[in-house]
Amino acid sequence: MEVLNKIWRRVSGNDPAPDGRRLGPNATALVPRPRSAPSAVGFAVVDVETTGLSTSRDRVVEVAVVATDLSGQIVDEWTTLVDPQGPVGATRIHGITAAEVRRAPRFGEIIGELNARFAGRALVAHNARFDLAFLASEYERAGWTIPACPHLCTLETSWAYLPELHRRRLADCCEQIGVPLTDAHCALADARASAALLRSYLASDAGHSGRPGHIRVPASAVHVEWPQIPRLPVEVAHRRATGPAAVPAPPGALAALLDDLPMSSAVEPGVATSTTAYLELLAQVLEDGVLTEDEAAALADLAGAYSLTRPQVEAAHRGFLLALAHRAVADGTVTRDERQELLATAGHLGLPEKIVKTVLDDARAALDEQRGQLCRPLPTNWPHGEPLRLGDGVAFTGCDDLVRARLEGRARAVGLRVTGSVSGRTAILVTDGSAPSTNKSAAARRLGTRIVHPDVFAELIEYVQPATTPNRSGQAATS
Repeated sequence: MEVLNKIWRRVSGNDPAPDGRRLGPNATALVPRPRSAPSAVGFAVVDVETTGLSTSRDRVVEVAVVATDLSGQIVDEWTTLVDPQGPVGATRIHGITAAEVRRAPRFGEIIGELNARFAGRALVAHNARFDLAFLASEYERAGWTIPACPHLCTLETSWAYLPELHRRRLADCCEQIGVPLTDAHCALADARASAALLRSYLASDAGHSGRPGHIRVPASAVHVEWPQIPRLPVEVAHRRATGPAAVPAPPGALAALLDDLPMSSAVEPGVATSTTAYLELLAQVLEDGVLTEDEAAALADLAGAYSLTRPQVEAAHRGFLLALAHRAVADGTVTRDERQELLATAGHLGLPEKIVKTVLDDARAALDEQRGQLCRPLPTNWPHGEPLRLGDGVAFTGCDDLVRARLEGRARAVGLRVTGSVSGRTAILVTDGSAPSTNKSAAARRLGTRIVHPDVFAELIEYVQPATTPNRSGQAATS
């Protein structure tokens, strides 16, 4: 709980950063300054790689700016590594080594160059609040204030253009529009990919008056006054063509659940779109199954950057856990490892353990309702008595291995629980009669459990009916 309380103190602005600055929602307040005359109108797509996630303590280690015209076509590119004047952070994620940044300029030396490339253009980024918060912090360290410039977030607006996606990482969005992202966490590659997303959105805007209308944003950006910062001659530094490869998260139940997390189930209708961006970063932090104290502090910074209040963050955390539960129950089985990961995640987020059972029950009920709408009505001359219902437990014994594997897969797909033993909650035992003396057969006879042949079970599966009560089993199945 102490880790969580740190988040709340940071979000409310009552806990200072190590350098004494307050970290509330207005910590990166943007005010206008005199500007230099813009040379063009359009968009500046920006991406930063950083030493960590805390906007107050971590630094930019690479930056790229891709300029586009009003249609999203790229007209100019610029990128450089940046000397963070300290550790480079997670090389396993961004692939940048300490040796590479020794020859790189410091941010204060490139701020004039960046300023000139931003002036007169609308800023664009994927998860823009993250990138812009880091830029604002770097401007502040250099003694300047970045102005409040019209900007677009290709992640937040993906809800309008790519509503069917589960995850909204840059790679997910790019895959949906057919643009490969082959070098993720390279600033220039990510900026180019974000520009491709922008171009796709702009093309989709044509003839659709109800869309966000991004084409109008650059017109407002022209009037923003940027500070007069000297544009120094700087030798940029590029990362090596073959650097350390990014290392994926350790294999585990949580990493598997996060891979295709239905983020839409984590966000209630009408909430701020920035909540989704915050949750994407939360998923990134939790991929290794651990939330360190430093990461908790970084989340506090980010919650402030996204202007999220404490109730909004609490709701986002509950929604995130519910989304994980939806993912866990999707295959009809919640494994012991998945349950443990859900409990651990609840603990990381400061949520009580008992909420795990609640969210699993809610997820099962929602899945049963969805599946119930697809159930076929029983035929007029239904010959098999009481039908199976969503959530019913089924067990197998004495069947051909291939037949059993096929039927188990179909059973899970339609919403039945496949169990490893027969108990009072088992609705049916499937057997071909070849092994009448197994423990499962004996238990079924003792408990009066219904026993059917695989051929009959195949017909029962075709006409599974809605559950009479939500989650009849009342418990998660384990395999």
